Amino acid sequence: MNDSKELRFKQIIEENKLRIEGICRYYSSNPEDRKDLYQEILVNIWKSLDKFRGDSAISTWIYRIAVNTSLSFAGKAYRNMNLNLEQTPQSLNILLDNDELELKQKKEQQLEALETELNLLSIIDKALISLVLEGLSMREIADIIGLTEPNVKVKIHRVKETLKKQLNSKA
Repeated sequence: MNDSKELRFKQIIEENKLRIEGICRYYSSNPEDRKDLYQEILVNIWKSLDKFRGDSAISTWIYRIAVNTSLSFAGKAYRNMNLNLEQTPQSLNILLDNDELELKQKKEQQLEALETELNLLSIIDKALISLVLEGLSMREIADIIGLTEPNVKVKIHRVKETLKKQLNSKA
């Protein structure tokens, strides 16, 4: 085994552990499945490490592997995949551009409604939204998903508008 590859791998994982865990949280609510997914992502990073050319930031490359692994992890079951939001108003702020949320109970209801609507999205829209929630730039998301930056901006804007309409119609 190549010691320098192993050291590089350990350093990359240490620096990106929270990113990888974040993606795993979005794609699985089951702690055991999250562990399996995390391990699968690590395996794919190890396998691809020699192929990383530095064309993008290492974090972008990690996200790309994590999202692609997550999407293929359960194969066809991911058509019914659910995104799992942490119970924080920050998710609402990011997706709905809603800075002033009223009461905790209303926030929780909105979050539940948002989660329901998110889980009706297509696979690609779920992937886009999970990366938005991670706080990535449009350029980084474009690099990860393999779309142009303008296309990503349009898709995310449309998803946000659809989410707003759906949630406002239920309010």
